[in-house]
Amino acid sequence: MPPTDPAREFDQAGASEFHPTRAAPGAELKNFNISGGILGAIGGTPLVLLEKHFASSHFHCFAKLEGLNPGGSSKDRPSVAIIERALQTGEIDANTLIIEASSGNTGVGLAMVCAYHGLRFRCLIDPKVTSQNVDILLAYGAEIEMIGHPDQATSELLPAKLKRIEVILQQEGNSFWVNQYASRENSGAHYRSTIKEILRDLNGRALDYLFIATGTCGTLAGCLDYLADHGHSTKVIAVDALGSQIFSSDKHNRLIPGLGSAICPKLTPTEGVHKILHLTATDCVIGCRQLALSEAILAGGSSGGVVTAVKQLSSEIPEGSTVVALLPDRGERYLDTIYSDEWVQSELGDIAHHWTKTVKEY
Repeated sequence: MPPTDPAREFDQAGASEFHPTRAAPGAELKNFNISGGILGAIGGTPLVLLEKHFASSHFHCFAKLEGLNPGGSSKDRPSVAIIERALQTGEIDANTLIIEASSGNTGVGLAMVCAYHGLRFRCLIDPKVTSQNVDILLAYGAEIEMIGHPDQATSELLPAKLKRIEVILQQEGNSFWVNQYASRENSGAHYRSTIKEILRDLNGRALDYLFIATGTCGTLAGCLDYLADHGHSTKVIAVDALGSQIFSSDKHNRLIPGLGSAICPKLTPTEGVHKILHLTATDCVIGCRQLALSEAILAGGSSGGVVTAVKQLSSEIPEGSTVVALLPDRGERYLDTIYSDEWVQSELGDIAHHWTKTVKEY
């Protein structure tokens, strides 16, 4: 872990009563789809069999296509849960400034939810943000603040953004920090919807392995808690980035947005994870491009890491097992990076000249 962990200093629920998935008594949402309009389309994403990518495998691998949420990612689920809970409890009103640090999917999900509710939203981004995400944020009417210099103590951008949020909260009288790294509604959204959908769509088939990409650890914590609470023996695999501080203190440059974290989030599970796999950017790029060519699924970077992780662990998976790979987002926002030979050549070297051969022989 880094020397300081600002995300742990701002637990909205209070450290003494914090639980990653269960809401306070009497505050349970009656239904995940509590809104009309576009927000009612969040969730219910399809579970599809990867017939070609794992055609020669001795197990069945299904993909949960979270990129088909209206905002394009799994982050739509916690975004609507956090904002609508806060509206229900009176933590925010029509004049509240909503604040979050995100250069990717959470920012887009929050911008969509705030636009629907007519709320002011400020998103703190960093230089790694893609031009597509900036354009989407602006289209939804979000305010954007660039944090261009890393935190001196950790040399990371995320702690610098979190410290800036602390300043904004002091300056703005009526403000609300989403705090995706600690909010119980982040993991709670996945507890109440994502994992239930997977089990429902398997239609009685036992879920033997579940591969989940890590970031805030909301999806990981929510799914783990539900499986434990309901007596499932599913082996949950955490797919992390090499250099991430979630499950390791080793530092490496990370290139794939949304996979791994510069801090250890409060939502990080302390037990229940069967195995942790650390993936490189190359692993993610190859996984994405394989998935696009074999299954015609254009997915985001962390999704490529997840399918590569299934490949890496395949020899340990018993014959006939049912595996689910949760794919967090879709790939259109990565056309200038992961799907660009020029970017890959610049960042990863000669993989750009050999990835097609790698796909065919993988």
